[in-house]
Amino acid sequence: MSSAKLNGRQLFQKLGNPGRILAPMVDQSELAWRILSRKYGANLAYTPMMHAKLFATSEKYRRDMWCSLDGDEKLDRPLVVQFCANDPEYLLAAAKLVQDKCDAVDLNLGCPQGIARKGHYGSFLMEEWDLIHKLIKNLHDNLDIPVTAKIRVFDDREKTLEYAKMVLDAGAQFLCVHGRVREQKGQKTGLADWEIIKYLRDNLPKDTVFFANGNILYPEDIKRCQEYIGCDGIMSAEGNLYNPGVFNVGKTDDKDQIFPRVDKILREYFEIVKSVPESKASRIAMKSHFFKILRPFLPHHTDIRSEIAQMNVKTPFEDWDTKVVSAVEKVVAEIFAKTDIEELDSITKGSLQLWGGCYQTVPYWRCQPYFRPVNGVTGDKRVAAKLESDAQASDSTGEKKRKAEDEIERETTKPSRK
Repeated sequence: MSSAKLNGRQLFQKLGNPGRILAPMVDQSELAWRILSRKYGANLAYTPMMHAKLFATSEKYRRDMWCSLDGDEKLDRPLVVQFCANDPEYLLAAAKLVQDKCDAVDLNLGCPQGIARKGHYGSFLMEEWDLIHKLIKNLHDNLDIPVTAKIRVFDDREKTLEYAKMVLDAGAQFLCVHGRVREQKGQKTGLADWEIIKYLRDNLPKDTVFFANGNILYPEDIKRCQEYIGCDGIMSAEGNLYNPGVFNVGKTDDKDQIFPRVDKILREYFEIVKSVPESKASRIAMKSHFFKILRPFLPHHTDIRSEIAQMNVKTPFEDWDTKVVSAVEKVVAEIFAKTDIEELDSITKGSLQLWGGCYQTVPYWRCQPYFRPVNGVTGDKRVAAKLESDAQASDSTGEKKRKAEDEIERETTKPSRK
């Protein structure tokens, strides 16, 4: 290990103490999206998860995933490159190929998808502590830059604490904790557990650079989470994916910054993709990002949705511009030409919820959180219903306990008969 290599706290300070972190997302946190996210408040970004063995051995894979502009000092920093792996030597070989173009290399220990199960990486290494230790320590001992790790939690918080300690002992310099168990994915996502994240933060060494991940819907949630957990930074994945403005914590009075108009974001992102033609990953990801940016908009304008559906990575930029980007701009311009636009464009904040924040009603022409429907019921309503049910169950249990205690008290104080 190089004697000049920074430890976690030194690196965190060198990077400017970044507290708003763009999460590593498979095929989604690519160069163009990172550039856009930084414009809207992210001050540290992770690459998409890349497969270490393929990156180390396949030139085609590297060309598809990485280009000369990735990690550029002026364009794409600070940057953490994330790999998934199950072989220490392939992981080290891959990491050495990027160590001059990033600030740290991260090991993905959180991916819960079927492909991770099949490939034997991500969260499906959670029971193999010896292997994880070797993966991290090999990077720690042999890279010129720090190694970091992103983990999920176990149901058992003590086991999770021991797991986190092992990851740090192996040499991880940043620890990011996603407060969901491996089974919480897709339709089973549910709420992340801030309590267990806080427990880890409170019981790990104080100088650990510690990031929290989960339950970030609005900019206000970032401050609320950071204050509650006491962590160094907040990472967002899906919250950012549907609304890059989620990181604009210092501009909560400016709806154009925290809930940007879809026509403005779409144009900004599209122009960024065009400006980095070297990045195949950005071009490949563009269609998916268009759908996510426009998610609230497309049900109202199905003709544009049909146009996007017919596009692919080989579709000329001119067609994307004419049939999609300019078409969206035209529709939103017509909306803003209405005489009652000030009323139409208002944002309403709901009442305080049991999960600690407030849902907000945002016009469909603005970026906003996505609540995945299951059996026709959206995630926000499912979460509210579950929390209400849990609260009622807790109240019922408490009431039964009080009644039992009262009964015991009456029996013990009742005068005895002679």
